[in-house]
Amino acid sequence: MLYGCLSKALNSGPNAVNISAMEPAAITTQSEQSADASPHLELGRRGEELAAAYLLRLGYRIVAANFSLPVGRNRSGVVINVEIDLVAYEGRTLCFVEVKSRASSWFAPPQANVDRRKQRQIARAARVYRRMFDLAGEPYRYDVVTVVMPAAEDDAGEFEIQLLRNYWTEDSLRKRVWSGTYHE
Repeated sequence: MLYGCLSKALNSGPNAVNISAMEPAAITTQSEQSADASPHLELGRRGEELAAAYLLRLGYRIVAANFSLPVGRNRSGVVINVEIDLVAYEGRTLCFVEVKSRASSWFAPPQANVDRRKQRQIARAARVYRRMFDLAGEPYRYDVVTVVMPAAEDDAGEFEIQLLRNYWTEDSLRKRVWSGTYHE
């Protein structure tokens, strides 16, 4: 049902994209788990699908969705896995896209949850991704797509999508070195 509404909404207008003709690997999500998934996981899955379709409509070329990879170990020795929601190209620029979905922006906007810790995790995963595919010298950036949509039982046709290009840079994540003294 959502797919049909989304297809109708995105296939109209001058920049229409036929999402039914997209390659299945381009927006594959874990929809087989959605039958017994909790409501917040379902909201996230729906948000990622809407974000992928929105980016395709804007001319992005999606190369990976829900790309998960190990980036290190914590102090206890447990492997840390980080998931990049969408990896896409806008022209020649490689974009690592974090999707944040909310049922409402009443309390805080969705992008408020892309804090420094999350930014560092994604940047770390993006470095590994670029190294894996020999893209170290290519231009890249970090984007955030926010999706605010009502619950499934409400009007499913109404949603807001916002793309925040270049939401952060790796320079903003660098630790500062204090050069002054700490006493008087």
